[in-house]
Parts: sequence; C-alpha cells; structure tokens
Amino acid sequence: MQQFQNARSGEIVLSLADRIIENRAYLSEIDGKIGDGDHGVNMAKGFGMAAERIKGTDMSLAEALDTLGTVLMTEIGGSMGPLYGVMFTQFAETIEKSDAIDAAAFSSMLQNGLDGIQAIGSAKVGDKTLLDTLVPAITAFDTAIGSGKSFAEALHALVAAAEAGRDSTRDLVAKIGRASRLGERSLGVLDAGATSCALILTSLAEGVEPRLQSA
Repeated sequence: MQQFQNARSGEIVLSLADRIIENRAYLSEIDGKIGDGDHGVNMAKGFGMAAERIKGTDMSLAEALDTLGTVLMTEIGGSMGPLYGVMFTQFAETIEKSDAIDAAAFSSMLQNGLDGIQAIGSAKVGDKTLLDTLVPAITAFDTAIGSGKSFAEALHALVAAAEAGRDSTRDLVAKIGRASRLGERSLGVLDAGATSCALILTSLAEGVEPRLQSA
C-alpha cells in the first residue's frame, strides 16, 4: 500500500499556488468570454497571499491547505473564493489528524471537499462549473483504487478525468452564475472554474506522486 507523509508536505500547496499564478492571464481570458474576466486575477491574488504565509515554514499538507482555504474564504471576492475556500478547508480537516495519507484518506479528502462545495452551492454536473471537473476526477480515482490500481495509478486516472471534464464544458450551456444569462451563447467556451479545478487537481497529483512510499 502506498502512502505519503502529511508532515512537511506543505510545499505541495506552494507548487499549486505557482501553477495558478502562472495561469492567471489564461484563466481571466477564458472567464472574460462568458463571465466577469476576473477569475485568474482573483485566484492568483488569493493563492499568492497564501503562498507568502506558507513559504519558509515546515507546514504539513493539512496546515498549508487550511491556510489556503482560509485566505480564499475570508480575503478574496467573487463567487470562487468561498467555493474553493470551503473545498480546501474541508481537505485540511479531513487529513489534519493523519500522519500518513493513503489512497482511502486521499479519497475521503476529495469527497469532503466536494461535499463542502455542494453544501453552499446549487450547481450539479452538466451546469458548466468546476463540478464538471471535480466529480468525474473523484469518480475516476475511486474506480481505479476499487479495481486494484495503485495510489500512483489512481492519481493518473484522476488527472486524465479532470482534463476530460474540463474539456467537456466547452459543449455545455452555462446554468449557473453570470454566464447563465448568455444561454446558448455560452457554448463553445471552456468554463474558467472547471479549468482552474483541473489545474489544481493536476498540480495536487503531481505533488503527491513523488512523495509516495510503500507502507
């Protein structure tokens, strides 16, 4: 069984922040086609603020996720701050008492993050939101583990499903938020939240995989 240590894994969140900051212009460009055009700016601001508080510390993954979630919930505007904020704080709460994180704990972390988002929003799969990335990614991870694949193999399945879910939003009509007012005109464009969610899940998987060790 593969697992990784919670302690001193806060650097995973720093890499995640770097990925979002690198894609600031791209995310805002996508958002500008059917939304406010500020998704990349707001996300980069929040992730950057959290990274400054994590740098130079020996935070565990749980502590770093909690730092990120708290910043997003309390200091960033827009609709995505609270959604991602609750996701990351739920991630943190799930693993805060775990010294080592195995595939089961990682799955619970993802599911609790999803539950947190669904508790404060009304979106469902097919509404052209981040759920079109997150839900299939979690399902793919759990399916891989359930079929006997390793933690690392399940992470690869998660990333592939996240990217496919992101791409699926191009063919969806927005049902939630500002973009929903465009109706059929929202077709043909990626959803910014689904795109940032794919970046987050990919970066998370890339941070975890090299840390995996046999229990």
